Amino acid sequence: MSTEKERVPRRYLCRRVNRPIAIDGSLSDPGWSDLAWTENFVDITGAPELRPRFRTRLKMTWDDDFLYVGAELEEPHVWGTITEKNAVMFEDNDFEVFIDPDGDGLDYAEIEVNPLNTIFDLLLSRPWADSGRGFAEWNPDFVSAVSVDGTLNDPDDVDQGWTVEVALPWAALATDIRDVMNGQSLPPNVGDRWRLNLYRWERPRVGTDVTGEEPSAWSPVGDNDFHRPDRFGWLTFVGVPTAVEAEPWARVKSEATAW
Repeated sequence: MSTEKERVPRRYLCRRVNRPIAIDGSLSDPGWSDLAWTENFVDITGAPELRPRFRTRLKMTWDDDFLYVGAELEEPHVWGTITEKNAVMFEDNDFEVFIDPDGDGLDYAEIEVNPLNTIFDLLLSRPWADSGRGFAEWNPDFVSAVSVDGTLNDPDDVDQGWTVEVALPWAALATDIRDVMNGQSLPPNVGDRWRLNLYRWERPRVGTDVTGEEPSAWSPVGDNDFHRPDRFGWLTFVGVPTAVEAEPWARVKSEATAW
């Protein structure tokens, strides 16, 4: 079990992008290039001795219409079996996005994507451990795409991994099923902060045999429970940087001496 220090919520400055991101699963859109990667994922508990074997990291950005998430998952054997929407996705490997915009620990959203780009989406009234209910009728019109660096479902070669992109429209959170926003602005304003967490459910395979379970998180929650919105990380929305802000300060300073 992790200590309080080891699960201090992580933070990410979500920079606004100047134009829409093309969602093709490859993270090749120029809009991603200048954005910062998150820290590598850690074991969901935060225990340092349980460091994930394969790196997971991501970038996030936003515009007037969407929140964009682009993740990179190292994986020597990329596999997936589930093709039915809203099936039990964590029986495969998957990537998961949890969003609690108002940070009250209630009425939060969950999205999962597997390497076949099969999706699972759900709104929850509160965590399952607190007698929460899921609302499967939430069907957000989001766009996702996956790209595999290797060969899917071939245990005879070594893959590099897979990448996934998600574009979640702000309109998907303006729902009357549950009040997830509590009056907050959609799209968000510069300076707004949301609670959010990103997870990876890893089920390593040797050949075709699943050999275990390795849940990891961007922001560790202290125990093996994805549904801890009170321990999610913080996402802060920031604007498009000015020309000076977009340059490393050391370069700006060195050029200034030549003026």
